Amino acid sequence: MPRSVLYQPFPIPTSARGHIWRHVPATTRPRHFHAEPEFNWVAEGCAKFGMGDKVLDVHAGDILRWPPGHDHVLLEASADLELYVIGVTQEFSARVLTPHPLDAMSRQICARVPQHQGLRWKAMCSANRDTSDVSAAESLLGALWREASALPPSPPLPQQATVRAVNSLLGHPRLSRDAVARMARVCPTELSRHFRRDMGLSLTSYRTRLKLLRFFREVDHGAPNCLAASQAAGFGSYSQCHRAFRTTLGCAPQEIFDGGIQATMRGVFAPMPR
Repeated sequence: MPRSVLYQPFPIPTSARGHIWRHVPATTRPRHFHAEPEFNWVAEGCAKFGMGDKVLDVHAGDILRWPPGHDHVLLEASADLELYVIGVTQEFSARVLTPHPLDAMSRQICARVPQHQGLRWKAMCSANRDTSDVSAAESLLGALWREASALPPSPPLPQQATVRAVNSLLGHPRLSRDAVARMARVCPTELSRHFRRDMGLSLTSYRTRLKLLRFFREVDHGAPNCLAASQAAGFGSYSQCHRAFRTTLGCAPQEIFDGGIQATMRGVFAPMPR
């Protein structure tokens, strides 16, 4: 598991339920995870991305799909990199990807955009848009999101057990490893092995991330205290939630919410290494 991971919600600057932005070095984010599903499309150039303890090489035409809770970071970029980042809320994704929204989000990680489709995407992403027209923005986002989710994954393909496990946990992060293994139709040790190889982190770590995302949501939506939020998020006790915070984010919940760190984390950027 990466030593330093931030919780950073996807930057959606308007009232729309998603956003498209073109990467520039000044807006490189540190290794982070968030509740919003996201995909990164390499229109030109090449790059290296970190995902858990894995490194992925991508080239022009490739997309990377990040399900909620999965950490990712841009490690290296060619001088000619043209990268578009598209993220939406889970609710918007579920609306445009019916009837199987969770399955579409779990079929990460790599896919490839055909050249003719890429040319059309580039025109759609780079066109000047009126950001105040929420309906038009969401129409564009929905079209891109559906098309990206319909692309077949590129080799190496994740094990079906991993896909089923991610799908199960996205809907029910409280599930135990044994329960997830039964739903994935493999034994628990085999599931753990496949999950670590495909996702770059352990099933336990990923499940903890998803529960932490629910904890943040409960606090943001007005939970009376951290104890109530931790129970609603699926932690067995507040001390368990506290340990998960320390292990994943390197600080205690009180430091995030009472010390103003949460607001600071949302705007943290990292320079690209030279």
